[in-house]
Amino acid sequence: MAGSEAAWQIASAGVPVILHEMRPVVGTFAHQTDGLAELVCSNSFRSDDHENNAVGLLHWEMRQAGGLIMEMGDKHSLPAGGALAVDRVAFSDAVTERLLSHPLVTLERGEVQGIPPADWDSVIVATGPLTSIKLAEAIVDHTDQTSLAFFDAIAPIVYADSINMDVAWKQSRYDKGETEEQRTAYINCPMTEEQYNAFIDALLAADKTEFKDWEKDTPYFDGCLPIEVMAERGRETLRYGPMKPVGLTNPHQPDVKAHAVVQLRQDNALGTLYNIVGFQTKMKYGAQTEVFKMIPGLEDANFARLGGIHRNTFLNSPRLLDDQMRLKNDPRLRFAGQITGVEGYVESAAMGLLAGRMAAAERLGRTLPTPPNTTAIGALVTHITGGAAAKTFQPMNVNFGLFPPLDDIVRGGRKGRKERYKGYTDRAKADWQSWLNT
Repeated sequence: MAGSEAAWQIASAGVPVILHEMRPVVGTFAHQTDGLAELVCSNSFRSDDHENNAVGLLHWEMRQAGGLIMEMGDKHSLPAGGALAVDRVAFSDAVTERLLSHPLVTLERGEVQGIPPADWDSVIVATGPLTSIKLAEAIVDHTDQTSLAFFDAIAPIVYADSINMDVAWKQSRYDKGETEEQRTAYINCPMTEEQYNAFIDALLAADKTEFKDWEKDTPYFDGCLPIEVMAERGRETLRYGPMKPVGLTNPHQPDVKAHAVVQLRQDNALGTLYNIVGFQTKMKYGAQTEVFKMIPGLEDANFARLGGIHRNTFLNSPRLLDDQMRLKNDPRLRFAGQITGVEGYVESAAMGLLAGRMAAAERLGRTLPTPPNTTAIGALVTHITGGAAAKTFQPMNVNFGLFPPLDDIVRGGRKGRKERYKGYTDRAKADWQSWLNT
């Protein structure tokens, strides 16, 4: 998805581009064809509502930028209510045909097994979640041993303004830290013994998803056990792990010691998103919302992202990439798509669109500025190249929690959600058009 979109944007700028695709010379466990932009998990691009939904806004921005993925998605769409779903085969065939018919695009079949040689002086790596083992090993050697992951251990992320601070409170364990910000880095949700036992029962009984065959033997899994697996090892396991109640004093009930505590940690620089610490899970999405809303303080939580554990290959982009999506220690290499730590077809293609435009501008002797973080694409690239905390970085879908808050949402006068989302999209559209005009 990302490589196809990047190639299209480069060629559309008048710059010749060579697109490398290892299939069918080398296959993957998930792909079935040798077509470009093959959809392997779902045919849905999710919501197409560009006024009230961040994904729909991303669609709109890509259409305005002449995105190939959105053009072919629209051309081969299927009935899906307010969502955009596509005919998988027709969509892939159309993307492949359009790229192969462009006079500036050359397709070369075959696996790129290592870091490209020095005479490949402008390269975009958009190899996705199933990056071949040889290339993945080369990327590790070219960066460092801790900067490429093979499983995403995704903890749920909650919108900060949906947490009930009449129940929860801010405090780091043992008040650790030299500044007030460090000493209040976590939001804590206390549980009584009765609440904890009910939570464990619900956790064990919840519906779970299973690993696919090609995920089961993926390395580096031991360090990210699902919380339900920890709970299966004993009812007290979580209480002595991520839910340990030590080093904390509840200011709402200072004389009552919690039986267990769920902690949430700030997930972005804006402070609008918090992740539930240690809560990676294989529970199905519906079960997650039911179980996690049992946590005191999260009864009315709105989730920017639910948890999961999947086979994935992704960089620690906040540590490795600059704001032009280039590898800091080798700027001739750009990365795009799911390997950068975005999640979803559309998000991956959007990063390809941006990387392609940046690479083309650079080849033409110009520098394309990063889109403002008030736009959907700008918010995503800002998140992966520095807005997210490198220490806890995990793949992320686009959502309004990545956007700077609106200036006119003030204390005591917060707008309704629908009006607020419309405010985000109106601002984004104006700023995206201004960026495109550069």
